[in-house]
Amino acid sequence: MVGYAVASPLCTWLVAACMSVSGDRNHHRPAALFSSPKRLSRSARRKLLAVTECSSFSGDGGLVSSFYGSGIMNLMTSLEPCEEYYKSSQKRVNRPAAQTGKVRAVAVQPAKEPTTKKKPITKKRRVVVTGLGVVSPVGHVADVFYENLLKGVSGISEIEAFDCAQFPTKIAGEIKSFSPDGWVAPKLSKRVDKFMLYLLAAGKKALEDGGVTEDVMKELDIAKCGVLIGSALGGMKVFQDGVEALRISYKKMNPFCVPFATTNMGSAMLAMDLGWMGPNYSISTACATSNFCILNAANHIIRGETDMMLSGGSDSAIIPIGLGGFVACNALSERNGDPTKASRPWDASRDGFVMGEGAGVLLLEELEHAKARDANIYAEFLGGSFTCDAYHMTEPHPDGAGISLCIEKALAQSGVAREDVNYINAHATSTQSGDLHEYEAIIRCFGDNSELKMNSTKSMIGHLLGAAGAVEAVATVKAIQTGWLHPNINLENPDVGVDKNLLVGAKKERCDIKVAMSNSFGFGGHNSSILFAPYKDQ
Repeated sequence: MVGYAVASPLCTWLVAACMSVSGDRNHHRPAALFSSPKRLSRSARRKLLAVTECSSFSGDGGLVSSFYGSGIMNLMTSLEPCEEYYKSSQKRVNRPAAQTGKVRAVAVQPAKEPTTKKKPITKKRRVVVTGLGVVSPVGHVADVFYENLLKGVSGISEIEAFDCAQFPTKIAGEIKSFSPDGWVAPKLSKRVDKFMLYLLAAGKKALEDGGVTEDVMKELDIAKCGVLIGSALGGMKVFQDGVEALRISYKKMNPFCVPFATTNMGSAMLAMDLGWMGPNYSISTACATSNFCILNAANHIIRGETDMMLSGGSDSAIIPIGLGGFVACNALSERNGDPTKASRPWDASRDGFVMGEGAGVLLLEELEHAKARDANIYAEFLGGSFTCDAYHMTEPHPDGAGISLCIEKALAQSGVAREDVNYINAHATSTQSGDLHEYEAIIRCFGDNSELKMNSTKSMIGHLLGAAGAVEAVATVKAIQTGWLHPNINLENPDVGVDKNLLVGAKKERCDIKVAMSNSFGFGGHNSSILFAPYKDQ
């Protein structure tokens, strides 16, 4: 047992340390340890003598004082095996077990002071919005889209894409006329799901709106240009068609079924089209998807990984399986007799949300990069935050704790004072619990702010699911640019506890926005809040 213990690396280090007591070149051994040769076997003594093979052992005596004065823990933190030990260890690994007894010495080296390199203080990179792209039930150009919102035009109508006779809900914010001509190659447009058509068109519209011409594209560093556009449900129609084909035979299935059904493929296809080689992926967090994508895209710019990002969301789920799924959740309005009146956030007679479809994309850009190409700056992106309710799959937390936390964190992360926020584009879907919980959380966070105004874009276009946040972000940026807030249509009798003075009325209202917040929340308890402000050259 004694021989085995001495032969271990730990004991070898201890012996090496003890040999430095005298501090001379002869490495005299302490008498107390070596005075009785009978204590160890001949082989053990041979192993102890092997320590003299390490010529780099330090004999200045300093280590001995630390061993005897400060205890074994100090010794262990200051010892370092020498090269001879490492070489011998490697040899022992390859030898048979019977030949592994020889032990090499350990070199004791003085501990090195850790060197900490401080990161240079750099000025935070600012992110601005330089382009807007949208495909929606009330317009496919950002200016037209927002002008219709200001007029209170509703895009909700009876579903025409398929027969809804078997469903209790027969209405949606369905896009009736959309042509991919000029935006998507004809061959591709026949194969992909509509969510991808909308995404590709909205992304290219944002570039066009941002003045990114072919000449500008040639000057861009494609490695620092990325795409981050998400989807809550992805290519549901392509997937549904694949299932139907499989009922006959797998040979009937579309070979593009899997890739065109995945949520990431929209971003990937747009990047392939543009040749952009920066960050490219999608995030899927139900109805909070777009805000997650926008904030993460902005963070890529802030960290210096990119100079330009296309970000937002797209969804198209107005198909039998999509409609049926939400009907089964008891989430949809059944006000079929008057579709334009069906989506009514905060109104006491609301009976559920109305499905919508479309896409929204923001062109985010680093400020100096935008100024260098003389881009038109719509607004500045200040930041945002995410939280999770950790409560229920579809219901928000009863006390709105997750929403309140999200708003508070967004303000803190952005460095914005609560009194500076005077406009909120709310998530407000027109569901019984969701509208009130968000409203109560906002009141808790902002208190008695007489300047605060709030509206819901969903009152006119319905709930665009994963695209909702991006399309509403477009509306928020347009509100900053124009100085006009769009109305809340169908708000005839506000629910109990809702202050009508806080909400925009039935007509558009003038507002000199200081800071605007856009909220999006999703099934699973995902909460997101992002902040924009008028751009000011500082």
